[in-house]
Amino acid sequence: MHPNAQNVADALAAAGAQGQVRILADAVRTAKDAAAALDCEPAAIANSLIFLAGPTPDAAEPVLILTSGGHKVDTVHVAALLGVGRLGRASPDQVRSATGQPIGGVAPVGHPRPVRTFVDVALAPFDVVWAAGGIPHAVFPTSYAELLRITGGEPIAVTAE
Repeated sequence: MHPNAQNVADALAAAGAQGQVRILADAVRTAKDAAAALDCEPAAIANSLIFLAGPTPDAAEPVLILTSGGHKVDTVHVAALLGVGRLGRASPDQVRSATGQPIGGVAPVGHPRPVRTFVDVALAPFDVVWAAGGIPHAVFPTSYAELLRITGGEPIAVTAE
């Protein structure tokens, strides 16, 4: 197993998570691709997105937002919820620095250090939520409640609607 996927598997086991990392035949870099490979709807995919939150780009800290694959993060809305002046997408290098994982494979766990995490309430209705497993070929099943527990995440609505 790839070291990133193993880190995720180890973090899941340490947290007492129910799901296990699965390696897929093909990379699934988008919610649409993952949903097709897993035979579920895109809204049941937990996209792990790194943003930089802070008053200015130079004073921003990485945050992880686990959002439903059914919609996009409203950065103005979420910045207001977090009480920060700005919320901007992290670059690929910033994502890897914060998580140790590449874009398209960022998992909610298995990072080299804790990342403040928020979990989209739009994931709550799904019995099974799928998340990336550290590389674009890896995923694992979980639930909304388990995502909150294993990440220490805070529930938020990532859109104003």
